[in-house]
Amino acid sequence: MINHAAILEYMDRKPTSSPPPKRYRSPPDPCLPMSLPSIGVFSRDSSNPTGQSPSTHPIAGETHEGQRTLERSGVGKPWEVLRAVENKDVLYLMEVRDHAFHALVRPSGGVTPLIHAMRIGKSHHDVAITLVGAFSRYINHLEEEDFSKKETRPLLVALRGSLKVAIDYGLQSSQSDLLASFLQTLVMSEGDIWIQEQVKLVGTALRQGPSAHPVEVARSSIKRVATRALGKAPLIADLEDYISNATLDLLMMAAWNLALGSFPGERIPPYYFARDDRVYRVFTERLDRHRDVINRRLSGRLKSQLAALRSTLQGRAKSWHGKLELLASEFDDA
Repeated sequence: MINHAAILEYMDRKPTSSPPPKRYRSPPDPCLPMSLPSIGVFSRDSSNPTGQSPSTHPIAGETHEGQRTLERSGVGKPWEVLRAVENKDVLYLMEVRDHAFHALVRPSGGVTPLIHAMRIGKSHHDVAITLVGAFSRYINHLEEEDFSKKETRPLLVALRGSLKVAIDYGLQSSQSDLLASFLQTLVMSEGDIWIQEQVKLVGTALRQGPSAHPVEVARSSIKRVATRALGKAPLIADLEDYISNATLDLLMMAAWNLALGSFPGERIPPYYFARDDRVYRVFTERLDRHRDVINRRLSGRLKSQLAALRSTLQGRAKSWHGKLELLASEFDDA
């Protein structure tokens, strides 16, 4: 729209030789969207006569009312999620992750979205990775107190169930490439309290010595998180490497906690657990920092265990599994 007020005012005046006043247009100021919704969103909205968008809720604290609202609007309906898996509609699955996370972990017709992707086959490998990534993201956004909240517990139970079924199915169908990721996410879902409990259990075995088989105690703690089928499974390199990495971390954290019984110091943070060599780096740094007090105050057995952990785990020439076998020959009775 153009403002003609200046022209009308000029026409009311007597004619003069001066030129008419110049009109100025307001400069354009367009507003463009950052991005467009996914195809799944357009498909859903085209069948929604109300045209209303679903309300959003934080994924760590979904309420039952929020879930019902989202399902009524189309986001999170089981058949929609399974269809998105089939169509490899990753953007729609991400929308479900953000607004109706429960729909990614709960079964529909006896099948979870993750198992559905695995059953379709290798063509949907990237969808399975997306779903496991969504599980991991959900867990990483939880605070420690969230693990015991009434509204979070059912989601964690469903998440663990989905991963355990996926591990068993992966073993049965020889789809082993994602098993390590499944187990890692499953262990993460247990929370820091679980890690601390296992560290205490392994510490008791270390204190008792080789007769208590501390390495086997630590390894069993990791495998017990999954299913019996995992304990009977043949050697799978990636999976065995993760189990060995986690087992060695439990041993280092337990040995260091025993050392702190003789002098003040900081525990190794549980969020370093089973993340490549993070625990080892912190472990060796603290051994160096407290070298004098370790030599003066610790028992001969504990000093020997700390030294064996340090020397066996250094370097990258051997795999985690190879290092664990070496340590087992020294820490456990045959």
